Amino acid sequence: MERVMVSAVTGVISPLLRKLTALLEKKYKLSKDVKKEITSLKDEMSSMSALLVTLSRTEELDEQQKDWRDKVRELSYGMEDCIDIFMNDLDSADAKAGLLGGLKKLKAHYKIANRIEELKAKVLEASDRHNRYKLDEHVGSSRGPEPIDPRVQALYTEASSLVGIDRPKDKLIELLMMEENAPQLHVVSVVGFGGMGKTTLAKQVHDKIKSQFDCTAFVSVSQNPNLVKVLSDILSGVWGQVPSFLNDERQLIDKLREVLQNKRYAHITRSAITNDYDV
Repeated sequence: MERVMVSAVTGVISPLLRKLTALLEKKYKLSKDVKKEITSLKDEMSSMSALLVTLSRTEELDEQQKDWRDKVRELSYGMEDCIDIFMNDLDSADAKAGLLGGLKKLKAHYKIANRIEELKAKVLEASDRHNRYKLDEHVGSSRGPEPIDPRVQALYTEASSLVGIDRPKDKLIELLMMEENAPQLHVVSVVGFGGMGKTTLAKQVHDKIKSQFDCTAFVSVSQNPNLVKVLSDILSGVWGQVPSFLNDERQLIDKLREVLQNKRYAHITRSAITNDYDV
């Protein structure tokens, strides 16, 4: 939820930055001093947006972070309203010819200069609050304790605690062993929602059939897998401790081919992307 709220604020700042950039265009013919203040505002808001992106990676914001986020959101809305009014006033003044148009444009420029000063003061106050609270230093500390990976817990779950595991275990073993003498690779997938006992089932099958193979490996693959680590884990399972000099994909693949040549092996892969197993 916190990430959604922070993302909503960054979504407000993006169009605001575009409008500040538009105000700097030649068509509005603002004075050099006003342009300088607008550029300063834009830089400050860009910095705040960057910090909000950092906060969006935090699981739960503390009260200071939430307060700052909400104030930045209110400030962004107020600034965008003001800029819309500025642009409307300037466009309206340009549409009028002669002395009346010139006076209206002068008034609009004066109004913009004063309001920009007020907005800058509020932005600097928000920036000062950020520096005072050191919000970005709190980002790493607000995550709370790392949860225990349920896959690790499941590996040590007693099969007796799961009702009805024997039938799917026997069926899975039957599927794996039905082409026992076939030379080609044989793959069986275990599919289902999290918490259904797939890890425990796969581990039970692995422990039951591993004696019938020359070597086996039981490996988990993360959502953003490191292929070198995955290959190292597989090699470790089927061969033993992996020497440190085997540290790239090609070396590991070549060694796996060598180790598994003319051997009967079983490899169980748990995918965190699909939450499924291939056995």
